[in-house]
Amino acid sequence: MSSQDFAMSAEGEKTLRIALAGNPNCGKTTVFNGYTGARQHVGNYPGVTVDRKEGEVTYENKRITLVDLPGTYSLTAYSMEEIVARRELSSNNVQAVIDIAEASALERNLLLTVQMLEMGMPVVLGCNMMDEAKAGGITINMEKLSQALSIPVLPMTARSGQGLQEVLGAAVNQADSGMREPLRLSYGSDVDQALKKMEDLASKTKLLAGKYHPYYVALKIMERDVDMLEDAKKSDAATTAKLQAIADETFEHVRNTLGTNTESLITDHRYGFIRGALGDGVLTQDPNKDRLAFSDKLDTVLTNILFGPIIMLVVLYLMYQFTIEIGAYPQGWVEDGLAALGDWVGDTMHDGALKSLIVDGIINGVGGVLSFVPLIVIMFSLLSFLEDCGYMARMAYMMDRVFRMFGLHGASVMPYCVSGGIAGGCAIPGAMATRTLRSRKEKLATLLTLPYMTCGAKWPVFLLLSTAFFGNEEAPKIMLSLTLIGWIMALVVARVLRSTIIKGEPTPFVMELPPYRFPTLFSVLLHCWERAWMYLKKAGTVLLAISVVLWAMMKFPELPENLSGPLEQKVEEAQKAVDGLAANVSEEERSKAEEALADAQNLLSEEELAYSLAGRLGKAIEPLLAPLGYDWRTDIALIAGVAAKEAVVGTLGTAWSLGEIDDAEDEEATKSLSDRLKEAPNWSKATALSLMLFVLLYSPCFVALVVIKQEAGGWKWLFFSMIFNTALAYFVAWLGYRIGLSIWPA
Repeated sequence: MSSQDFAMSAEGEKTLRIALAGNPNCGKTTVFNGYTGARQHVGNYPGVTVDRKEGEVTYENKRITLVDLPGTYSLTAYSMEEIVARRELSSNNVQAVIDIAEASALERNLLLTVQMLEMGMPVVLGCNMMDEAKAGGITINMEKLSQALSIPVLPMTARSGQGLQEVLGAAVNQADSGMREPLRLSYGSDVDQALKKMEDLASKTKLLAGKYHPYYVALKIMERDVDMLEDAKKSDAATTAKLQAIADETFEHVRNTLGTNTESLITDHRYGFIRGALGDGVLTQDPNKDRLAFSDKLDTVLTNILFGPIIMLVVLYLMYQFTIEIGAYPQGWVEDGLAALGDWVGDTMHDGALKSLIVDGIINGVGGVLSFVPLIVIMFSLLSFLEDCGYMARMAYMMDRVFRMFGLHGASVMPYCVSGGIAGGCAIPGAMATRTLRSRKEKLATLLTLPYMTCGAKWPVFLLLSTAFFGNEEAPKIMLSLTLIGWIMALVVARVLRSTIIKGEPTPFVMELPPYRFPTLFSVLLHCWERAWMYLKKAGTVLLAISVVLWAMMKFPELPENLSGPLEQKVEEAQKAVDGLAANVSEEERSKAEEALADAQNLLSEEELAYSLAGRLGKAIEPLLAPLGYDWRTDIALIAGVAAKEAVVGTLGTAWSLGEIDDAEDEEATKSLSDRLKEAPNWSKATALSLMLFVLLYSPCFVALVVIKQEAGGWKWLFFSMIFNTALAYFVAWLGYRIGLSIWPA
């Protein structure tokens, strides 16, 4: 591909498209952020659930689209990330690749480099984290390594920005030179001869000529790459059958003579080439440097079998404590602002359905969720810090020690963490993350239990109830307890499932622990902004729509005149009684009259809400959920929570706004939802505990259910997740309510 093939921008300029590749934990995200800053957007690759990141950058007046490929160790089609990366490189839309390699782990990182060179991709190798390599006594002769690989090799330290522009400039030059001949290694005479025949046949028939070089097609079929075989069969089944026959014959010969298979043999020769490239003074290690690196020393304590879990629990508790204590201030400011907005709109607009929609439906509905944005931002910042510094990987490593006892794979840790196992995640990407699990049974067990994690959507509910009924001092303990209960229930249910309907032996787990690094402020803030923006978009789209629909369900049909008339008459009579009070009447008499007016108004509002569609639905299921301590208003909120868990708070806000009228003369006329619930006669600490447990465990939200169905491959698992989880939540919430009543008698 030449520079003439570059995509044209809207202004007619040629736009380069350069891919950013690398192993997980190589600092690729920091490099991408360093190039693109805020000029990036995130989506999904077509037909799959792997993140697709692109960003815009300019180099010497050339516009460049930088594509951040999924982190992968190789281009062999074992995982969806590997398949996506290879397909992107073969799409003819990429003119060059910047391959980010961790300088202190070059041998492992260069396997991906070699495979891209075998494709014939124009590659620039950026040796990242040179500061860490230098501190570890590692020296790399860039010029010699460049000669050995026949590509530009440059040093860089993405955290400080050193070398970024030089690497980008080299990539632009590589793009101008176009596609290169693929790297041809020797894999032994037998394999080499077979590959030559296969390449000639693929070239003659032009098999997948628009995507891959004939040599690369032959090589991947020789490796029995499933994805390549499927592509080849769709293109030319007859030629593919001939190529596969040669590959099978070679496979049998290698197995009989060498006692191995062709894929392993090819990989061994790749590593042999890499070791040769790094020899002869290219990579040297100072023998006087301490072999036990800083990260290893920390891990002797932080991942210790005894102290590690204790430290992890302390870290989680401090996260909750810091979030709630510090976040209480901006949360109060947001609540006051929303209250003032509601007062202003209420005073400005005339009474009617539109005013009710804006004040009761939108401001009190969506506003109830928005008030938790400051706490979410603080929590996301802390999570980003832990993730970027490498400690979250240690949490996963420590959790793996117990996973085998419950029939799960160690790789299940990350879907759990992504779903909210370390708080603030989401079950949707968590379910997508189960694609790394190759065992279908372990994947199913993980899919069906990851909704028990404390995802970010449940956070507003837990924060509302824990701070309202237990206070800011006890709330962190409640939040930590809910996180632990989610993990315990997930593991216990997984064990039950793996012993009954999903039987099977667990498979081995291998995980890389990245070195500890102090993250950059920009990286933490960018990650925080991405997650917070997703939360805000959800509040402004999905939750807004849900709030409007629920408001309509809680407003209509209106109470008929024959039912509302007597209640309205009582309100008028109570109002006249208040208006007719003499100026010198006692405070006690005035208070009684105003209380009677408030009671009459509240009774009218409650009957109007009860007569609505949502009220009837809540009343219908109230007997079923009454043993858990819930009234019909709470039942409405739980139904809304199936659409989105954040909607529980918004619906409670709308229901209690429509169902209760504040005394307009009261200094605290506009009460927060927390105050309303605390003052409600049918609410208590036991009720709050029961509701938090129910929300923690019951049916996943609608979108999560759809993703679970897609990943599990059947409607039965969607219904199982919805029904089983709700039944489990009912039992646990009932138990929590009974225990709560014994601890805090009503």
